[in-house]
Amino acid sequence: MDEAARTGSQEVGTDADSDRSPEEIRADIERTRRELGDTAAAVAAKADVKAEARAKGEETKQRATEKKDELLAGQAATTAKDNPLPVATGAAFVVGFVLGRLTRRS
Repeated sequence: MDEAARTGSQEVGTDADSDRSPEEIRADIERTRRELGDTAAAVAAKADVKAEARAKGEETKQRATEKKDELLAGQAATTAKDNPLPVATGAAFVVGFVLGRLTRRS
């Protein structure tokens, strides 16, 4: 790929180079270095298959955990609606236990 095809750059070795000040040339070199660094970092990130696989694994694990929590919450609510007596008995036991502990401390 020749230099003229790049966006924002001038063709190397032309009279346009002589019109630019050394500061402009240095700024162009620094910009090109930054772009090259960003490109190299992007290529390195895509080439890191282990890290990409690890990230996909973590993402899948998180989705599975969310789905499990969602299903368990729905299952608990359904069980409570279908069997209100055991749930009420359990709640009464917990309330009685907590009240007994609080009154004994006083």
